[in-house]
This record gives sequence, C-alpha cells and structure tokens, in this order.
Amino acid sequence: MLRLEHVSKIYPTGEVLKDVNWEVKSGDRIGLVGVNGAGKSTQLRIITGEVEPTSGAVVRPNGLHIAYLTQEFEVDPSRTVREEFWTVFEAANGVQQALTQMPHRMEQADPDELEKLITQMDRLQRQFEALDGYGLEARIEKILPEMGFAPEDGDRLVSAFSGGWQMRMSLGKILLQAPDLLLLDEPTNHLDLETIEWLETYLKSLNTPMVIVSHDREFLDRLCTQIVETERGVSTTYLGNYSAYLTQKAENQAAQLSTYERQQKELEKQQAFVDRFRASATRSTQAKSREKQLSKIELVEAPDADLRGLRFKFPPAPRSGREVVEIKDLSHMYDEKILFLGAELLIERGDRIAFVGPNGSGKSTLLRMITGSEQPVEGSVSLGKHNVIPSYFEQNQAEALDLEKTVMSTLHDEVPDWKDVEVRSLLGQFLFSGEVVFKPVKALSGGEKARLALARMLLRPANLLILDEPTNHLDIPAKEMLEEALQHYDGTVLIVSHDRYFISQVATKIVELREGELRLYRGDYHYYQAKLTEEKEQARLSAIAAEKAAKAAEKRQKQRQKEQSRKAARKAT
Repeated sequence: MLRLEHVSKIYPTGEVLKDVNWEVKSGDRIGLVGVNGAGKSTQLRIITGEVEPTSGAVVRPNGLHIAYLTQEFEVDPSRTVREEFWTVFEAANGVQQALTQMPHRMEQADPDELEKLITQMDRLQRQFEALDGYGLEARIEKILPEMGFAPEDGDRLVSAFSGGWQMRMSLGKILLQAPDLLLLDEPTNHLDLETIEWLETYLKSLNTPMVIVSHDREFLDRLCTQIVETERGVSTTYLGNYSAYLTQKAENQAAQLSTYERQQKELEKQQAFVDRFRASATRSTQAKSREKQLSKIELVEAPDADLRGLRFKFPPAPRSGREVVEIKDLSHMYDEKILFLGAELLIERGDRIAFVGPNGSGKSTLLRMITGSEQPVEGSVSLGKHNVIPSYFEQNQAEALDLEKTVMSTLHDEVPDWKDVEVRSLLGQFLFSGEVVFKPVKALSGGEKARLALARMLLRPANLLILDEPTNHLDIPAKEMLEEALQHYDGTVLIVSHDRYFISQVATKIVELREGELRLYRGDYHYYQAKLTEEKEQARLSAIAAEKAAKAAEKRQKQRQKEQSRKAARKAT
C-alpha cells in the first residue's frame, strides 16, 4: 500500500532521518516509536507530502487517500456538531447552507424576486442531489452514534464538549472521508482513561490500515501489529505489539553483544600472535598472513548504547508520621457541578496512590487542595501532623516555572550555596548540557520544561511527592526513568496521570473519583481493572435478578388480579 525507501531528512539544524525503510500493508496497525526529536512526526508529514524528504522516496499507488489526525484537533467551537461534520464535504456543505437560508430569503422577497428564488432553490436541490447530499446526510447521521454522540448532541455547539469529545469529532470527520490510510499523531494526548479505552476499541474495529505515533505504551500494546523504531535516524521494524518489540530488541541486542564480544576475543588472540611473531625468523610469514586475514575480516559493531540518557534518583525521604494526608467529609463544587460530596480518605506513609476518573471529575482540584493552594467548600483536607514535607509537580509547567529565567538560574536560585559545577552536574543528569543551560525557560520545549521541573524537585528532600500529569511531554525513555526513580523512592507518592502503563508500573493503590466519592482500591492498576470487571459483572447479574424478580412480581400480581376477577364473577352469579 505504501512504502518508505531509504528516506532521509536534513534540516539546517542537523540530520533527523538517515535511512528509513518500512512499509504499511492492508490490515497493518504500525506504531512509530523513538525518543523526542527522532523524527516520528516528520515521517508522518513526509507521507502526507507536507514535507519533502532530502533523499529517498515514498512509494504509493495513485489515488491513495491518506487522512491525518494531528495533535491539535481541528474543530470550530462556534459550529454545531452536525455542522462540524458537514464541513468535510465542502461542495455539498456550501449547497446545503444555501438551501438552509432559502426559506428565510423567500419570506422576505417581493413577488418578482420570489420567482427567481424558487428557480434558484430548484437548481440548488438538483445540485445537492447530484453531489449525493442526502446520502452524505445519512452518513453523518450514522457516524454520530458511532462516535458516541446522542441524537440531540448534533445540534449542540462544539464548544460545549470537552477535548476528548472534540477528538471524537475530528476522528469522525476523518472517517467520513473514507481514507485508505489513517495517520494518528499522539491521539491520546489529554484524553481521560475512559475516552482512551473507547478510542482503542473503536480503532480496533476498523479495517483501515493505520500508522500511530504515541508515547502511550499501553495504547501501542493493545493496538499495534508492528512497531517501527527510529534510532539515530535509522528505522528498524519489529513484528507484534509494543511488548513484543521490547522483547525482540533486548534479544537482538544481547545476541549482537555476544557476537561482538566473541569476535573481539578472537581478534585480540590473533593480534597477539601477529605482534609476538612478526619479527620471528621462522614464523614471520605466518604472522604476516594472519595480519592480512585480520584486515579482511568484516567487523561486528557493538550494539548501540542505550539512548535512555535521563537517569536520576529522588533524594532519601525524611521519615514522616504514619498519617500523611487526611480527607474528611469533603464537599466541593464549581458553580452547579458537584465534584465531591462527603468524600473521605486517609493516605498513609509509603502509599503510592494514582487518582483516576474522567476529565473534570476533580483529580487536579484534589491535588491542589492537598497542597493548600485551593480550599474546600466544606470538610477538610489536611497534611499529617508529624514532619510531612510536600513537593508539587504542576500539570502546566509553563505556569510553574519562571519563563524569564535561564535553565541554570532556575535551579541555582533554589540552592544559592551550590557551586556552578554542582548545578551543571544535576542538569546533566536531565540532559541539559553545554550552552543549553543558559537558554531562557520560555525557549524550551514541553518535554524540556517537564525535565527541568523534575530536576528542581530533587533540590530539596521531600517525603510527599504530588505529581499532576508528570509524564506529559516526556518520551518513553524519560517515562521509564521516572518510573524507576519512583519505584525506589521511600516516601509517599500521589499521582494524577492518563498513562495507564505508567500507573501500572508505579501505583500500589488506586483511588477512583466517582459520583462525588473517593473509592479506594487496595491494589495496583491491574487489580483495579479486575475489580471493575467484577463490579460490572455483579451489576449485570443484579440487573438480571432484579428483572426476573420484577417479572415474577408482575406475574404474581396478574395471578392475584385473575383470582380476584374469578371471585368477583362467582359472587355476581
């Protein structure tokens, strides 16, 4: 269907892609992975033709229709949902808009103008039919419920829906175009867990081949049939999902390292022989022969060093009391929206808790109340009384960091007694080196700001880490390092994250925000999922039992009514 052959891309700032070779065939769901800056989104733009490769080619059949879901969902907040879907069909949409305005224009028209408008309306209707307008209308009505919209949602404004629902609109608009190939660039960004799971299920149901750029490892695991990794500008294809890729890559690296080490030992042995007997009167000819053979050997390269450069540990946590945070009879609301209603929770020393729930359920609000930056309407949210030292990672790092400071001063101002070399050493652990340390914060990318904020958290020991979406903007290697650091941290950790893989690696307890309550699950994310499945099954069985009981009661009632009717009939006779 589509193939990239020896594609390279060189920008003025350097070479991004060196030798990229991979293909997508019917039925493939390919995940593109690699560190930030590896050229994943560049490959998508090369496929669409938005960017020209420096060398190489993209081979595709004529007429291949490619649809591209970008990181920014392209919707107009002032339109209704139905109008937004109609924009896909530009010509038919223009005719339909003109037809919609006709009744009003005809009401205002004088007799002479009315006759012209009737003729014009007839022409527009024929044009609408020629563009299969009524068929397009039916397709829009069909896709609305497929995307999860209720019938009445079609007339609501786009602005009334969350980012997750706007993603559904963008996806629906793309699918209305009946693409041959679907490109998805970070489709799960800023979506809540429920919407991510819906998206997974929906994409699995499609027969359309797709290429996915994502840092969501669980998403890649559940969807992908192949993984294409771009490392140092070169692509490698692995069959299977993300977990299979990790296994294959580790096996390949281990095999390559073993072959490399065996060859090096043999080369050292042969070189030692050459060095020893080169000047020998009796064996110099043999030594020279071996030296010539050595020069012809094809050398096995050592496996690439691990690109996961970000390595750090949180400082040892000062010991706190057993009770770290206590939430009692918490009620909180915004306008008419109730977030919490009599919620209770006790967080204890050493807990690693992930708070989960749909967008808007109050997860970030709860973290702000724990830090004291927001006060509850009723009830209390209080830190423990014995030596609780919190450290807060805000979701929006643009607000948390001083944009006018440099990278260096952001840290140095927090620890003025540190020497420059000490600050630079810590920044080096977070991949800030050379002149980059003197860049202003406002010039940093989202991922760089996230790394700088994490580095700042290491400056002062804390025993309560409060992390609101800490993996936003981090690539997969950086996420893995953060996971490892949290796994070895001996304090208490509170996390809000939409990254299920991250939660499963870090959290030992789950708190779900549901119907104003804080529901504690005393296990990891997989335990939580199993309990949810169990709860749903119990609810299903209870509903069946209730339905049976209702039918039995109805049957008994009818029997009583029949009996009463018979008795009444006997009395009447």
